[in-house]
Amino acid sequence: MIGKSNLLVRQMVRNAIVRASHDHGGVPGVNLPFDINNRFKLTAMMIAFFGSGFGAPFLIVRHQLTKA
Repeated sequence: MIGKSNLLVRQMVRNAIVRASHDHGGVPGVNLPFDINNRFKLTAMMIAFFGSGFGAPFLIVRHQLTKA
């Protein structure tokens, strides 16, 4: 019984190690969650991302001031 469980654990660990060692060969940008090949789309996405974070406090203050 213990021998079978040890074998099962050993197989699971071996499979996890094999899956974790996947390498893309050092290609820049392959591990990013967005596409960096289209410059215009990347620019628009960055403007939207940073603009929403920068503009949110101003919009919240404006909302609070117009509510009163």
